[in-house]
Amino acid sequence: MVKIKVLLADDQELILESLHIVLSMEEDLEIVGLAKNGEEALKGCEQFMPDIVLMDINMPVMDGVAATALIKERIPATKIIMLTSYKEVEYVLAALSYGAEGYLLKALHPKDLAAGIRVVQAGGTLISQEMASKMIKSINNTTSTKNNEFGLTAREIEVLHKLASGLRNQDIAEALYLSEGTVKNYISTIYSKLNVKGRREAARIARDSGIMDH
Repeated sequence: MVKIKVLLADDQELILESLHIVLSMEEDLEIVGLAKNGEEALKGCEQFMPDIVLMDINMPVMDGVAATALIKERIPATKIIMLTSYKEVEYVLAALSYGAEGYLLKALHPKDLAAGIRVVQAGGTLISQEMASKMIKSINNTTSTKNNEFGLTAREIEVLHKLASGLRNQDIAEALYLSEGTVKNYISTIYSKLNVKGRREAARIARDSGIMDH
């Protein structure tokens, strides 16, 4: 039997080890390398030439999306499955645009993870109906002049909604499954697009311009 060579990339040692253990129990899978960030994943791919990479999205040094772009550029035959603990659309969409074959949620049962690896190895893709519809919406949003006069993306409008409702950064982060740092970045981008300096002004413009109706 020709085994499917798999490289695992995740910055959390516990997840990396448990994935290694459960997937090694599958007769047709061989774990050829472990990586704790995107840079290690790239090096591992060049060294071990795996068939499949299970790629975490949020990792230090280089995240999974950037690593996917580089691996697909240098070793296009390597197939990449994004591994995510939350349904973070933008990241998965970006990875898919670089050529990733799909995504799986970390919460999946090991048997389903293994099944997903086999599907991709056989030439299939892994995208849920929900993600497919979000992809179509996202494409429509970007083609319809970003759906508002300020050029805010769908995600920025979500953050603005929460901000205008009086939520703190920490609450916004929890509600949208983002880190606080990412929320701060979104807010500073929103301020510059709306040309405002603070929450009150941003909330007022959001209400006056009808963005809150989106």
